[in-house]
Amino acid sequence: MTTTPAPALSVLDSATAICAPESLPRAVTDVHAFLRTVELDSPADQVESAELLATAHGVYEASIDGTPVSEAVLSPGWTVYETRLQVQRFDVTALVRAAGDRLEVGVVLAGGWWRGDFGFAGAQANYGDSTAFLGALVITYRDGSTQTVTTDETWGATTTAIESASIYGGQREDRRREAPAPVPAAVGDIDRGTLIEQSSPLILRHEARAPEKIWTSPSGRTLVDFGQNLVGWLRLTVTGPAGTEITLRHAEVLEHEELGTRPLRGAAATDTIVLAGDADGETFEPTFTFHGFRYAEITGWPGELDPGAIEAVVVHSDIPRTGWFESSHAGVNQLVSNSVWSQRGNFLAVPTDCPQRDERLGWTGDIAAYAATSAFQFDVKSFLHTWLIDLAAETRLNPEGYVPFVIPDILKYAAFDPGSDVEAAEAWKGATAVWGDAAVWVAEALWTAYGDLDQLREQYPGMVLHLESVEKALSPTGLWDTGFQFGDWLDPDASPHAPADAKADKGVVATACLIRSARFAARTAELIGEPADAQRWQQLADRTREAFLSAYVSEDGTVLSDCATVYSLAIAFDILPEELREKSAARLSEVVRAAGYRVSTGFAGTPFVTWALSETGHVEDAYRLLLEEGNPSWLYPVSMGATTIWERWDSMLEDGSINPGEMTSFNHYALGAVADWIYQVVLGIRPAAPGYSQILVQPTPGPGLDWARGAYESAVGRIEVAWRTVDGPFQLEVAIPEGASATVVLPDGTTHEVGAGTHEF
Repeated sequence: MTTTPAPALSVLDSATAICAPESLPRAVTDVHAFLRTVELDSPADQVESAELLATAHGVYEASIDGTPVSEAVLSPGWTVYETRLQVQRFDVTALVRAAGDRLEVGVVLAGGWWRGDFGFAGAQANYGDSTAFLGALVITYRDGSTQTVTTDETWGATTTAIESASIYGGQREDRRREAPAPVPAAVGDIDRGTLIEQSSPLILRHEARAPEKIWTSPSGRTLVDFGQNLVGWLRLTVTGPAGTEITLRHAEVLEHEELGTRPLRGAAATDTIVLAGDADGETFEPTFTFHGFRYAEITGWPGELDPGAIEAVVVHSDIPRTGWFESSHAGVNQLVSNSVWSQRGNFLAVPTDCPQRDERLGWTGDIAAYAATSAFQFDVKSFLHTWLIDLAAETRLNPEGYVPFVIPDILKYAAFDPGSDVEAAEAWKGATAVWGDAAVWVAEALWTAYGDLDQLREQYPGMVLHLESVEKALSPTGLWDTGFQFGDWLDPDASPHAPADAKADKGVVATACLIRSARFAARTAELIGEPADAQRWQQLADRTREAFLSAYVSEDGTVLSDCATVYSLAIAFDILPEELREKSAARLSEVVRAAGYRVSTGFAGTPFVTWALSETGHVEDAYRLLLEEGNPSWLYPVSMGATTIWERWDSMLEDGSINPGEMTSFNHYALGAVADWIYQVVLGIRPAAPGYSQILVQPTPGPGLDWARGAYESAVGRIEVAWRTVDGPFQLEVAIPEGASATVVLPDGTTHEVGAGTHEF
C-alpha cells in the first residue's frame, strides 16, 4: 500500500486569491460566496485521495456539493496576518468520490478578525479593505496522475442569505433573499510569503446545552437561561410564516430582572433570522460570529417557545481537557469549574481577555497570569506555542520594539475616539511588566508542563526581544521604575474608574517581574546552547535583584508599599535572602489577616499570594484566603451564582447590580490563576522536572477541606491523587503512569520514592 504525499503549500503559488467584485456589496459586514464547478479528469471511483488547501483574509466555510469539508468553524483563526497566515488542509476524498464525475466547490466568506471594526473606544480597527479567499483542490488518481483546481477569476462570486456578519455585531440572515447569478470573482490580495501550515488547533463546536429555564421578564421579554456562561451561539429550529423576524440578543447576566447588556459596550451581540416560510421548518446557526452569554432574549418567535427548539452551542479551539479536581468544598469545586469554563470560552483562536464585549483581544497580561493554570486544565501545547510565535512576530513589527499589549496587535490600526482615555493617554506605550513578561512566563509554563526543548528554542527570540526592550527602560539605579505600567491591575481597593491605581508600587512590581523573566531567559539560553546569552541574562537578574533589595526592602523584611502583592512577588520569585524571607512572609501573613482574609491583590499579585503563604509555612492563612466568601474574594462570585471567573472581584455588586466601571466582564480568566495553586498544592500534583519526567506528589491539606481528588493527563501519562483527613489519620492514594516514577511527600514531611502503579499511604 502506498501513501499519497500531501501537497506542498507551493501548490498555492499558482492560485489566485479571489474576492468580491465591485458589482457586489462590499461593506465591512458583507458576506460573499464563491463557486466553482469541477469536472473530474477520471471517473470518481479512480480517486485515490483528495485534499483541499484553504485560507483567507476573513473567516470561511468550504463545502463540496453542499456538504461542509470539515467540522471546523471560523477558519483560518487569528494570527499576525501581516507575516503569518495559517493554511488548513482538509481530507475531502470521501466527498469527491461521492460527488461523481462532476462536483461543485463552494466557499462562504465573512470578515471575521480580518475586517470587523475591532477594538474599543471607537477603534474600528481592520487589517484591510477587502476579504479574500485562497485555495486549491488537489485530486490524486490511482494511476498516479494529479488534478489541481485553484482559485482564480473563473470562480463565480455572489451573495448569500446572510445579509451581514461580524464578530462584535452578530449575524443577520434573511431566508427569503435570493442570491443573484454568480459573476466572475475579482483578484484579491494574499501574500504567499505569509502562508504557514496550520499550527494552532482548529476551532470546533464541542457540545450543545439545552435551556434550563424560559420565562417572561417584567418588561414582557422572553428570556432563556442556559445555566452556564459560555461562548458560542444559539442553534434553533423554527416553523413560521415567511417574513417572520426572530431576534436573539445575548448577555452574561441579568440586571433588574432584564438582560444585562451594559458590559457589552459597543458590541451588539445580536443575531437575526427572517424566515422563508418553509413548512418543514428552518434551522438557524450563526457560525460567522460568536458570543459570550448565559442568557438570551428572544423576540419575534412565532407562538410559544418550545425548549426543544433552541440550544446553546459551545465553541472553542480544539484543546483536549487534561486536568480534573474535586473536593469536599462545593464552593472550591465551583471555583475550579468557573476557571475551566473561562478557559474554554477565551481559548478561541487566541487567548483572549473576554469573549463578549467590543474587545475579545489577546491581552498579554491575562495569559501571563494564567498560563500555568491553563496548562493543567487543557492541552495548550500547540495553542499557546503558536501564540508565542505570533508574539515575537508582532514585537518585530512594533517600531519601538516592545511586546504589544495585545497579540495579535490589531490595535495598531485603531483610530480611537478623540478625547477617550486611550486616545489621550500617550503614556500607554512601552515595555510593561506582566503584560510584556508573557513572552517569558507563558514559555516557562509550557516548558514546565511539556518539556519540549524544540518549542522552547523557538520561543526564545521573543524572550530576547522583551528583555532588550526592558533594558532600555531601566533607570540609572537599575530599577524598572520608569514609563507606563499596568501594575497590579484591578486591585480591589482601586476605584472602578481607575483600574491601574493599586496599592503596590509599580516600580516594585515591574522590577520583581524583570528578575523572574531574566532568570528564566538565562536558564533557557543555557538549555539551548547559548552560554553567552545565559551569562548576560543571569547577570541582568543578579544586578536587578541587588537594586531591588537596596531600594525596596528594609532590614526588617518590609517591602516598599507594604501590601500583599509586593510580598507575594518578592517571596514567590525568590528575590529575598533567607534571613529576610521569613520576616517578609510573616508580614504578608499579617497583611492578609488584617484584611479579614478578603483578597487585596490584582493581576500581578493574585497568581502568587497563596503560593507565597503556603511555601513559607502559612498554610492556614492560604486556605482561609481561598475559602473566604465575603467581597472581595474568590468565592464571592461563586456565592453570587457565577459560572465563570469575573474580570473584577466585584463585577456584580451585592445588590445584584453590575459594577459601575466602564470595564467589567463576567468571563475573564486571569483572577482564576489561583487554580494552579489548588492543583499543585491542595491536590498535590507537581512537576519535579520539565514535562513531568519526574513527578512530585505533595498534597497540603488545610482547614476547610476534608478530602480532595483529581487527575492530570501529563506528558508522561495520567497521574491521579486522592486524599482525605476524615475518619482517621491522613490517607493518600496515588496512581503513577507506566514508565514514570514519583517522589511522594506526606504532610508530616516523610518522603517515599514510588514507581508506576497505585500506592496507598
